[in-house]
Amino acid sequence: MSDFRLKPESQTPGPTGEPASGDSGQSKSGHQRSKIQRIWAYRHLWIVGVLVFAADQITKQMIADRLPFGSYGTFAQIEVIPGFFNLVHVGNTGAAWSMFTGQSLWLAVLAIVTLGAMFWWRHTLGLQYRAAQPAFGLLVGGVVGNIVDRLAHGHVIDFLDFHFGGYVFPTFNVADSGICVGVFWYILWSLRQPAEPAAAK
Repeated sequence: MSDFRLKPESQTPGPTGEPASGDSGQSKSGHQRSKIQRIWAYRHLWIVGVLVFAADQITKQMIADRLPFGSYGTFAQIEVIPGFFNLVHVGNTGAAWSMFTGQSLWLAVLAIVTLGAMFWWRHTLGLQYRAAQPAFGLLVGGVVGNIVDRLAHGHVIDFLDFHFGGYVFPTFNVADSGICVGVFWYILWSLRQPAEPAAAK
C-alpha cells in the first residue's frame, strides 16, 4: 500500500539553527524554492480545482450565449432527454435548494471566508495527503466558480434540469456537482483513515 502523505523536505541546520547556506543571496533563493515546493506539494488540488473552475465557467458561458435568461419550462429550453433532462438558463440568488434566496453577496462572502478557513486548517483537514487533494480541488473549483457568478451577475447560473417521474430535482451546474462530489470523496477518504493512536499516559 502506498503512503500518500507528503513528506516535508529535510534541511540541515547551520550553527545558529538556520538552514545552512553560502550567503544571503543563496538564502533568499532557497526561501523562494521552499515556497514553490510548498505550493507544488498541493499540485493535485490546484490542477483539479482549475479544471473544475474552467469547465464550470465555460459551460455557463455556452448556456448564456445560447439560451435566454429565465428559459425554464418554456419553448426556449433545450429538451435533451424528453421527460428527464433539459438544458435551461436560470439564476439562483440563494444557496442549495434555493435556501437564503436574495442573499447572494453574503453567500459569496461566506464562501470566501470558508475557503480561507479551509486553507488555514489545511493540515488538520488532511490536505497534506495526496489522496485527499482531488476532493478539495473539486470543492475549491466549484466554490470559486459560484463565487465568480455571484460577484459578476448577482446570482449563480444554473442550467442542468433533471426530472424523476413527478419529482423535479433542483436545477444545478458543474460547480455544484464538483462541490457535492468533493464532499462525498472527502467523507469516504476520512472514513478509510486509520484511527490516531491514543496518547501515552
